[in-house]
Amino acid sequence: GLRKQASKFGARYESAFVDGVEFAEDRKLLHAGEKCYEARSVIIATGASPRLLGVPGEKDMFGGKGVTTCATCDGAFYRDMDVVVVGGGDSACEEAIFLTRFYSKVTLVHRRDELRASSIMSERTLAHEKIEPLWDTVVEEVLAGDDGRVRGVKVRNRKTDGTEEVSCKGVFVAIGHIPNTKPFAGVLKLDDDGYLV
Repeated sequence: GLRKQASKFGARYESAFVDGVEFAEDRKLLHAGEKCYEARSVIIATGASPRLLGVPGEKDMFGGKGVTTCATCDGAFYRDMDVVVVGGGDSACEEAIFLTRFYSKVTLVHRRDELRASSIMSERTLAHEKIEPLWDTVVEEVLAGDDGRVRGVKVRNRKTDGTEEVSCKGVFVAIGHIPNTKPFAGVLKLDDDGYLV
C-alpha cells in the first residue's frame, strides 16, 4: 500500500539505527554505526518507547510471559485472571477500565495517594466496581511461577514500608513514555522530558 506507492515515486528504504547526527544549514548528516547518510532535509518521526519499571523479573517476563505495556494489544490473553495495572495517569486509568472487559478484578498500583489522571478519568476509575486501587505502593519485583510466567508482584507500601505479594497473571505497565530522541540531544532543542521542541 503506502510503502509501494512511495517506492513508485522514488522513495528508498533502509533499515539502520541512527546513533548521532550533525546538522548544518546546507547539509544534514545521520550517523548509523559505520554508515553515514547525507540529506538536505530530515523529517524526524522517532516516536517514544514505553517506560518500564526497571525491577527484577520484569524484563524476563516481558513479551508473552505476563508483562506488557499495551492493554489493547494483550488484554484478552489473560481473560478471567487477576491482573495488575501500574500507574496513576490517564493512560493507566484507560488501561484499567479497558481491562475490566476481560477480568473480574483489576488492581491499580499507584505510588501516590491520589491519581494524576484528569478528574473525570479518576472518578470513572475509582467508581468502577472491578478496579481496586493500591495507594502509596510501588512494585519491587515481578514474580515468576514454575512455568516461567508471571505469578504475581511483590509490592511495598511507601508509608508503612510493609511488603506483600499480589497474585496476578498479567502486569500492565502504564507509567509514561521515553521519547526516542537521544541521537538529537545537544544538536536540537529538547524539553525537560526529552521531547523535541
